[in-house]
Amino acid sequence: MENFNENKKKIISLLKKVDREGMGKLIDWLQNNDFFEAPCSTKYHLSEKGGLAQHSINVYKRLYKSFINRAEEVTGSRDIDDSLKASIAIVAICHDICKAEFYKESTRNVKNEQTGQWEKVPCYTIEDKMPLGHGEKSVILLLKLGVKLTDEEIYAIRWHMGSFDDAVKGGNRSISDVFSRCELAYLLHRADMDATYLDEK
Repeated sequence: MENFNENKKKIISLLKKVDREGMGKLIDWLQNNDFFEAPCSTKYHLSEKGGLAQHSINVYKRLYKSFINRAEEVTGSRDIDDSLKASIAIVAICHDICKAEFYKESTRNVKNEQTGQWEKVPCYTIEDKMPLGHGEKSVILLLKLGVKLTDEEIYAIRWHMGSFDDAVKGGNRSISDVFSRCELAYLLHRADMDATYLDEK
């Protein structure tokens, strides 16, 4: 990942601007595990070193732009207040912290079409040391670190996977209620999808 160090600096800078209890511990935690080196997936979007940090930046840009556009539509101004800026930074950067210490480097066999020989190629596999789900795991990690989250931030991070969430696939219908009353939750989900399918394909 070409922007590895730049993305790390950018994420830390964004989080340092958030005046919220627990942010110092969160920044230390991110720097003391593999968050900045981790891929974003095993074989889909940004399956490469630094992919998770790049995805977080991409989601942040998409989400911030969504709120700027919404403000302009509603008020005619592109200004958003500091508390909303803080929420955008927290949910965009931290929605996938569940993926820290989640992947491990491995190899898999792939057939070389030119030689017909099987070759070992590097890949990532999953080794979940804290099996608590996806969005809910990110929320739990943040709360354990002492980050003071608003209800809207909890909803947004918990349900950012939308219909891809295991609870939704199992029949849980809470997501419709969450999206209808929490703009941050819906727009985070949309930013996540746009980053994944438009920016990172």
